[in-house]
Amino acid sequence: MSEPSVDFAREGDAVALPREEFEALLDAAAERGARQCLAHLGLENGHAARDIRELRDLLEAWRDARHTVWQTTVKMITTGILAALLVGAAIKLKLMGGGQ
Repeated sequence: MSEPSVDFAREGDAVALPREEFEALLDAAAERGARQCLAHLGLENGHAARDIRELRDLLEAWRDARHTVWQTTVKMITTGILAALLVGAAIKLKLMGGGQ
């Protein structure tokens, strides 16, 4: 990207630029900052979008797996409690040969 031309007026300690040049300067600074940020994260090789998509997919899969683990745990605990209640009721009603 080419540098904007330097055509500004100095007013005390302030610098006045035409709006178009100021916006071009901001765009260049933002682009440079974004590239430095991507480089800092190790995503500067042109595959950043694919890498981020893969990371998001991996994170979503992790969240789904965690949710499934919690559901399975709750179902197992509920099933265990119901089984214990049924066994207790069967013993109480002398259906399993236990008791007096």
